[in-house]
Amino acid sequence: MNVLGIIASGVAALFITVALAKGARRAALHSHVPDEPAGRAPRAGALRRPGGPAVVLGGPAVVLGVGAAAGGALWLGAADDSAGSVAGLLAGAGTVAALGLVHDLKPLWGALRLAVQTAAAVLVVCLAGLSPAASVLAVLWIVLVTNAFALLDHADGLLTAVGLVTAAGLLASAAVDGSTALALLPTTLAAGLAAFLLHNWHPARLRLGASGAQFTGFALAASGALIQTAAPSGRAAWAALPALATVALADTALVLISRRRAARSLLRDTDDHIAHRLRRVRVTVPGTAVLLALWAGVPVTTGTLVYAELLHPALLLLPLAGTVAAVFALLRIPAYAPPRTAPPRTAARRTQAHTTGAAIPSTASAPGGGGPAPGKGASAGPARTAAGHPTVPPPPTGRSAAAVAAERS
Repeated sequence: MNVLGIIASGVAALFITVALAKGARRAALHSHVPDEPAGRAPRAGALRRPGGPAVVLGGPAVVLGVGAAAGGALWLGAADDSAGSVAGLLAGAGTVAALGLVHDLKPLWGALRLAVQTAAAVLVVCLAGLSPAASVLAVLWIVLVTNAFALLDHADGLLTAVGLVTAAGLLASAAVDGSTALALLPTTLAAGLAAFLLHNWHPARLRLGASGAQFTGFALAASGALIQTAAPSGRAAWAALPALATVALADTALVLISRRRAARSLLRDTDDHIAHRLRRVRVTVPGTAVLLALWAGVPVTTGTLVYAELLHPALLLLPLAGTVAAVFALLRIPAYAPPRTAPPRTAARRTQAHTTGAAIPSTASAPGGGGPAPGKGASAGPARTAAGHPTVPPPPTGRSAAAVAAERS
């Protein structure tokens, strides 16, 4: 397939994704969706934010749009000698997307999801014909990057923008070698994400969910692995292409380090990602997406130029050093609420006594007597005489109760 065929595939993915996204949006608007407490997105269906528009699961629109365009191009003979590798990549990405859709409807165990992702990665590397050692490294890389990109789906437009920048870098790297077959999936993926970004930008009407996020991450990771495998021996693909996943890996490293230092579960998702920390320093949601897209653009551009042999591979250390410095700076932004301290024991006892009406025992004596102080005895009720009648409190004038009784009689 020539360049015009690749462009036609991207245009097809763009229009198919737009049509499917609009259909999903309209279907959700006609359905009655209950409000979700605190405006948090559920795993399945749609969400009607309190005081805002409904957010619908739109990941299948990207999967079907990209898959239909790429599959149609393969059927028309786009890949030629690399048809097996590209078909395996598309099949593996579809399998991961189907698993993500099931996870959106009913949460699955992490071990099961990891096993299916590994099997899909094995399918890709087997059809690509890699050596055993390279196959093991490629499988580990694909699984790692897939989950790293999927973790970016926690803010409006974030994963879509970063994935679009990364797909553009993969497309440029494939174009350098003139490999139209390996440029097919990055082209259709970039077009599909661009169409989806219209609905995923803040305030988002559609969200990728686990299906769209894992499909995007797997397609990017597997495409990078195949481009690196097909690269000529003289190119520094081993250093250039991993740089394209810098932001996703930095977010994962930030989360793992932060949870490890706070003695929290590594698998429990909380508000401790890059976007959450930027929000705590008053960066807006659209600003966060733009900032991370620009951050991703620096290593993507540098890696692409290194892959094209226009820059020395040593220059990749600059965006890497900047990323490490940014991660350490983000670690200084508090991500977890401070633990609640228990109230003092005396304050707790006073609160309990005020609530139940019981007096707080005390060893202090009343002035001029040896018994407990008034109001601090064993009983909180009024004082009584020996006959059981309540005593008369002294009047404001300070006269005795007997004098007051004599005057009244």
